[in-house]
Order: sequence, then structure tokens, then C-alpha cells
Amino acid sequence: MTTEPIDALVIGAGPAGLMAADTLVRAGRKVVVIEAKPSPARKFLMAGKSGLNLTKDEPFDDFMPHFGAAEAFLRPILKDFDPEAVKAWAQALDQEVFTGSSGRVFPRAMKASPLLRAWLADLGARGVELRRGWKWRGWDGEALAFDTPDGPATLAPTSTVLALGGGSWARLGSDGAWVKLLANKGVKIAPFAPANAGLRIDWSDHMRRHFGTPLKGIALSAGNLTSRGEAMISKHGLEGGGIYTLSPALRDGAPLQIDLRPDVALEALTMRLNKPRGKATQSSHIRKGAQLDPAKLALLLECARPLPQDGAKLAALIKALPVPYAGFAPMDEAISTAGGIALSELTDDLELRGLPGIFVAGEMLDWEAPTGGYLITASLATGLRAGQAAARLR
Repeated sequence: MTTEPIDALVIGAGPAGLMAADTLVRAGRKVVVIEAKPSPARKFLMAGKSGLNLTKDEPFDDFMPHFGAAEAFLRPILKDFDPEAVKAWAQALDQEVFTGSSGRVFPRAMKASPLLRAWLADLGARGVELRRGWKWRGWDGEALAFDTPDGPATLAPTSTVLALGGGSWARLGSDGAWVKLLANKGVKIAPFAPANAGLRIDWSDHMRRHFGTPLKGIALSAGNLTSRGEAMISKHGLEGGGIYTLSPALRDGAPLQIDLRPDVALEALTMRLNKPRGKATQSSHIRKGAQLDPAKLALLLECARPLPQDGAKLAALIKALPVPYAGFAPMDEAISTAGGIALSELTDDLELRGLPGIFVAGEMLDWEAPTGGYLITASLATGLRAGQAAARLR
């Protein structure tokens, strides 16, 4: 079998890999992109089905803390491709964007498919070659080995960018199969764990009629993390942006508390609930006095029954309702994963210290962030950094 020489190789055609390819070809390199699936960026397309949230329009110093323990490592990388740069990139592909009331940035088309089509067309016009159905299976001597539709093949690239994703949504391509390949080369890898995943809660039958109902206007907390996002009551528990933000603390088993009326002070709520209720039932009194919608009232009853009669104790429960949970949804159902290549294994240019000439990007790295534009922005930014560094290697 003859080994094919390649100038610049990118393995993985998600946002990080395509951005690395984009950067490499702009630097004058001849680029081949390898994708295991029959079509590229399947997880990106799935993320855009309900509205593609590209980034978050907020000051950079407010944007960065959402990356938690990886903030210091990612800060210079995201400084080079910040939310403003994400918007400019999409607009350069003739995809107009807008900023919603929450600061989230979306393409006018809302879906991911128009942006992806425009990007792939642009890359193809500039000579980037996309090879589909190629599965990386490690090394054959110094060459990279693949299973392809035409049988085994080996490539000898001058520089390589790996952008193979994390460990969730295996059917879309992020199957984590690369972990064993790199671990066998001595690369330290933190085990994958679910991030941006729903919580499992063993609901009673009384909650059944509220499945699919959002909890709006709430505040959530776990450990030292807080969130003002929404949560959806689902058949299996709670999911949604408000829960996803708390993933790091919830993974460590921190108790979950929900403030059902975050914009009402405890004292004011106590006064309302201490008013005589007359002939009204306790549930009716709470619903009117605390102004709880049916889903919030149901959650209160589910988690704290029997409710106290004392207004002060009841108000305290409404302001800090303990919600028991039984762990996360399965990792393969998580939007993203924590874990991956330890940041200590990487140079500032995202080159593997133990494998010179191999650069990595995207969710392969050990970082996590909530939904809301942070995930996609960091994937694009790390793809840019890896592509820039790989372009300098000749």
C-alpha cells in the first residue's frame, strides 16, 4: 500500500475542523479534510434545528468566566476570535445575524444548514478537498492510517489538525473513539463526563400533565454556580439552559435549589403568604399569594409536600426549593461533554507536546461551557488557533 503525501490534513469536519481548514487554505496550504460520516458537521446541524445560537453578544470579560477552570487557557485563544469576530465571519459568508433580547446571536435564517452550505461552498471554491467516509484508526509507522470506502489507506501529512469532537451524540460522529488512539501514544486524557445534560428526576404521577412545560422566570443554583435561565419539565426530569449552566456543580453532587420567584423579596413574599386565606385551599392561597403558575406550584408540591402552614417557612421554600435528582441523562444524550485532552498536554498553539506536528481543536480538549453561544464560539476559536499554528509548520 502506497502512502499518500499530504500538505495539510484536518481530521474531523465539524465547526472546529472546518475553521482549521479555512485558516490553513487562507495561509496558502493545500488542505484535505477527512470526515468519517457520509456528510460533514452533523452535530452542528442538529444544534441548529431549534435555532443556531452562534455566540453571545456581551463584554469579553463577562463572556470568559463561562469557561470555568479552562478560562485562563482559553482567554488568549478567544481574544483572537471573540463574539464580534464570530458575527463578522458569518456575515462574510452572506449570513446576516441578529442579537436577541438575551444577547444571544443567531443567523437570520435561524438554521445551521444555510450557513454550513455557504461555508462548504466557499471552502470548495478555494480548493479544500473533503473526503467522506474515512475513519481514522491510528498510525501505521509514521503515517496516519484510515479505513475508507475503497479500503485501507495511509497518509503522510506535513501538519495535522485533529478535530474529532467529544463523547456525546455518537451517531452524529462524536463517538470518542480517538481517546484510545491518543492514550496509546501517552497523551493524558481526562475521562469524559456529561455537560449540558438533562437531570434525571423520579417524578410522581402528579407531574405527568406538566411534561413539556417550561419553568420561566426562575433562578437556579448549585454549589457556587447560579443561573437565571429556563428549565423544561420533561418525562425524565429537568433540562434546558438554566440546568445546563450548573453542570459542573451538579456533576459533583451539589444540591439543586430553585427560586420560583427571584424578583420578589423574601419579606414581601412572607407578607403575602401570611395574609388570611379564608375558605381558600392552601394550594389556591399559595398560587394567588405567590403568583405561581401551575407548573411552579406543581414543582413546589412535588418537592416539598407537606407544605408548612407558616408563611415565613413557606416563602423560604419558594425562594430556595430543594429539588432532589438522580444524576444526569446518559452521556450520549448530552449536548456536550467535559473531559478530553488535558490542557497540560498542549502548547499555547494547541500542539500536542508529545506528538509534534499534531494540533487539536474543539471539544477534544478538556474544557466545557454552557449553551448560549459559548460552545460554538470556543470550537471555532480553537480551530482558528490550531489552523494558524499548523500553517506555520512546513
